Amino acid sequence: MRGLTPLRQLIAAYHSEGTGRTYTADNVCVTTGVEEALFATVMAVAGPGDEVMLADPGFLAYPTQVQIAGAQPVYYRMPASDRFGFDRSSFDRALTDLTRLVFVTSPSNPTGRVIGRSDLEHIASRLQDSHAIVISDEIYRELYFQDKPASIAEYYPDTVIVSGLSKMMSMTGWRIGWAVGPEEIIRSITVMHQYATSCASTISQKAAVQAFTPEGRAATEQMRLELARRGEIMAQAIEQEVDLPYVLGEGAFYIMLDVSRFGASEPVALALLDDLVITSPGSAFGNESEGYLRLSFSIEPALIEEGIRRLAKGLSRLTAV
Repeated sequence: MRGLTPLRQLIAAYHSEGTGRTYTADNVCVTTGVEEALFATVMAVAGPGDEVMLADPGFLAYPTQVQIAGAQPVYYRMPASDRFGFDRSSFDRALTDLTRLVFVTSPSNPTGRVIGRSDLEHIASRLQDSHAIVISDEIYRELYFQDKPASIAEYYPDTVIVSGLSKMMSMTGWRIGWAVGPEEIIRSITVMHQYATSCASTISQKAAVQAFTPEGRAATEQMRLELARRGEIMAQAIEQEVDLPYVLGEGAFYIMLDVSRFGASEPVALALLDDLVITSPGSAFGNESEGYLRLSFSIEPALIEEGIRRLAKGLSRLTAV
């Protein structure tokens, strides 16, 4: 149920190295993708009467999962006015005696912003006397452009790390994710996992073992460097072709483009489809990202440049509000 022992041992060693904690195979549950790891954790921990803190903007699946569990989403702002950086005062205001879960995602989807060590320490200190559990979504943690992001698990022991291979090894279709944390919480997560999917694909798990070989780690590092280069290519293309404000974070593979001068983000995204450009409207991720489009630079550089040219052409036909 929890996954193949050799794979769980490798995952435990990987996160022990990354957090300074000592995890074993008993601290790991392998799931059918990260989405299931998130869902199983929320369902195992939160319920009616609980509040769950989420970042705004953030991954759109989080609030839906919280609502399915019967809990109440409560948001802390990552203000667009501060380039979607962590806002301590907003976090502090959102925290109450009813807080049961706190989502921390670094690097962020959709913004790519990283929460620095001092802010992670602040989060840990504020939660120290609470009964809250942190879900640390680290699916993009290996895709960084300067220093590797720290993990909240370094500072707060009641943390469940969720991650997987869809980003760090481009193994999206293999559907391998995991949850790593205190053994008593992992036991509860495993119960949810057992009755949801029974187990992750054995074939996929055996393939996943290769991600932790020296060759696998080298492939991830090569991809990380290439994505950093592609981010710079997209930023330069935006400056040359579009001349609109944008936010390039410290990780992941996204740029947030400010199109607020043309109105709400969803109509702008729909209008750009006429130029065969697919973007994600910021409104999908929260109130703070309204007026922005999320752009991905995971594609080839030539396609990045062509996409920005088409985007510029499409925006040129829109009327500023």
